[in-house]
Amino acid sequence: MGDTRWLDEEEMRAWKGFLAASALLGRRLDQQLKVDSGLSHPQYEILVRLSAAPDGELRMTELADALINTKSGLTYQVTQLEKAGLVRRRTCPSDVRGVFAVLTETGWQRLREAAPGHVGAVRELLIDVLSPEQLTAIADGLGEVTRRLRARTD
Repeated sequence: MGDTRWLDEEEMRAWKGFLAASALLGRRLDQQLKVDSGLSHPQYEILVRLSAAPDGELRMTELADALINTKSGLTYQVTQLEKAGLVRRRTCPSDVRGVFAVLTETGWQRLREAAPGHVGAVRELLIDVLSPEQLTAIADGLGEVTRRLRARTD
């Protein structure tokens, strides 16, 4: 216990602020997406990642890595999206173990319908609340945290 660097008052304020804001923002964005489009936040993020990929498809392992999700967690979400007709799976022709998640035309349409409301909520709840300086500080700080954490797991 003697070697522990306890958080000082300002560090604790930052930590508690991050935890509360992260939880509240996640909950509000999830609610907005469910009400407006019937999607959960993780499902929306899957559609976004697939829409940005060539031909609207990614290997499941790449998708899990991009979303910072477990393979089983991703499999569950993709199964739900598949049942809704928003995503389909296809096997990789060069690797029988490889599976791709592919955005369907219905999935593209649902994403186009969901995106404006989601972006509006992100802007209202986070972006427009912060000054440009605060936004830059958060982007820089959380970007650095992400880089360091990814470097430790690679």
